[in-house]
Amino acid sequence: MVNLSAYVAGLSASLLAVMGVAGAPSGGASSDGIPSRADRGAVKGDASTDDALPAITPVPQQMTGNGRELSVRGRVQVAVDENVSDPARDLVVSTLRAAGAGSIDVVGLDRLRDRPGWLTVVVGTAGKPSVDDALRDAGAAGSDPELPAEGYVLASKERRTGGLVAIGGADRDGIYYGVQTLRQLVTDQAIAAVSITDYPLMRLRGSIEGFYGSPWTHDERMDQLAFYGDIKANTYIYAPKDDPYHRDQWREPYPADLQAQLGELVQQALDHHVRFTFAVSPGVSICYSDPADVQALLAKLQAMYELGVRSFSIALDDISYQEWNCAADQQTYGDPSPAAAGQAQVDLLNRVQQEFVDARDGANPLQFVPTEYGDVEDTPYKQVIREQLDERVEVMWTGTDVVPPSISVDEAAAAAEVWGRKVFIWDNYPVNDFWWTTGRLLMAPYAEREAGLHTQVSGIVLNPMNQASASKVALFGGADFGWNDGAYQPYRTWEVAARYLAGGDDATTEALLAFFDLQHRAPLFSGEPWQPPAPELDRRLTEFRATWDDGDHQQALDDLRPYAELLATAPEIIGDGVADPLFHDDVGPWMESLTLWGGAFVATLDGLQARLDGDEGRAEQHFADAADSIEAAGEIETIPGETRTEGVIQMGDGVLDVFLAEAPQLGM
Repeated sequence: MVNLSAYVAGLSASLLAVMGVAGAPSGGASSDGIPSRADRGAVKGDASTDDALPAITPVPQQMTGNGRELSVRGRVQVAVDENVSDPARDLVVSTLRAAGAGSIDVVGLDRLRDRPGWLTVVVGTAGKPSVDDALRDAGAAGSDPELPAEGYVLASKERRTGGLVAIGGADRDGIYYGVQTLRQLVTDQAIAAVSITDYPLMRLRGSIEGFYGSPWTHDERMDQLAFYGDIKANTYIYAPKDDPYHRDQWREPYPADLQAQLGELVQQALDHHVRFTFAVSPGVSICYSDPADVQALLAKLQAMYELGVRSFSIALDDISYQEWNCAADQQTYGDPSPAAAGQAQVDLLNRVQQEFVDARDGANPLQFVPTEYGDVEDTPYKQVIREQLDERVEVMWTGTDVVPPSISVDEAAAAAEVWGRKVFIWDNYPVNDFWWTTGRLLMAPYAEREAGLHTQVSGIVLNPMNQASASKVALFGGADFGWNDGAYQPYRTWEVAARYLAGGDDATTEALLAFFDLQHRAPLFSGEPWQPPAPELDRRLTEFRATWDDGDHQQALDDLRPYAELLATAPEIIGDGVADPLFHDDVGPWMESLTLWGGAFVATLDGLQARLDGDEGRAEQHFADAADSIEAAGEIETIPGETRTEGVIQMGDGVLDVFLAEAPQLGM
């Protein structure tokens, strides 16, 4: 479980100041990889200066300092080659404008000129002489001839003749990711001077909309795809269980209006360098031996191919292999059994790979969600898949359980052995479509996945919540981990996610982190938490009880009150400070609940203060006010129809509620 002392050390300096927490010693990460307070917001490199380097998320593979920052003012020349996508070029321009640039001239690389006093930005393909020359002039060692796919080299340096920024990508995606890094190097009228060589360790990184309950709306999906570009996630798998045309009515084509929306999503994905993967889940009713069913499946995929989809997945999860869907399968494969199901599925998947995927330009290898997706036990079903499934087909795996408490390198290696190939992890976090998540947003950081997983898997996608925008907190972590799992620090990225939602505002970031703490609990299918409830609040209440029991009642109250007031005011701060309307739609009931619980917290401390002052009548009134607020909070429920399991909103349960029940009984 989470090391709580390291958790506290990992909070932002500003939040710690508000909360009154003593800082952790400086000098690096804790034993579990959470950075100390001194290292938050800065990635140290071997720069020639003592200044901390800027924090980039995902963490680059290599970054060093390159002198003093570059000024962004006056005229700017941006030179691009033909591999710079329109979104990448537009992002360069908008980033420079936001930093305070005056006029910006965008030209082709062949029109690049030496313009003294201008800031020059060169963006293009690594290996081209003009790009490599710019990289060397900007302080990079030059492009790496072995730069992996999606990799980039970025260098920025101040010069007497004007600042120079150069970005060389291994491909169009690498160029785009280099520009996303530039966005994070920019502050008001300045660009940090750095030299970066960077690339992802995992080939596939992103999300799978694979939950039960209300699917995301079109607007939510469009927003998500843009967000994935920001965090360098390159994969979105469309697989909402309750889209009837994905599962229950999989044979039927999408109506024209929904098909048009899918086309918009495909283009949005392309614009943000995301692979849109269309998944179909025919296992609930398919007759593997019926040519008409096979043709219906291929027709469904073909319709998506014509929209621009180039990645496909066949999901055969959450079905039974104790019975066939048709008599023909009984005749073809014999009595129902795991091995017979495996054979039927292999026949279908190999046909889709070899007759559909192989015959279409630009199509990526087929992906497949097996019926046995959550363990590493060798079985007759897995044996058939391992021995007969086309080796190019990617197999998805959820870990050692449907919701695993952790995923280790050894477990992934064992999964690769039983499936006969590296697995593609479908990680069921922060999904909240099962009973024990009722009333919860799962907003703890993405954690307990072992560094080094990139050596054993082809990638990781997270299965998010019905609440799309609220899922960004965990998705930030998944993208960071997938890019560079060896440097991943859960609570560092947790704060980055809060700051992203807060638009960089410190007070809003503080309020969000306090709210996230109250939604920190993450349950397994058994109901036991694999991430603990409200660890920061729990730590503070433990300190309060110890100080109170030592007899220093006033000090105990004074220490706890700022945090109680932070919780009470958090909904208003978040409401004013988060610009994303989709986030507010997601968390509305939780903000209502937090307003009441935070008010009850403050009222309870007011009651203890009144008792300490000798006014028992006023104390009892405060305790009664707190009880009324708690009762009212118990009436606030999830949005009807939004989440698969509906019920009362939970808020730091097991921690906050326990304290508020105990506190009126405290004696002097």
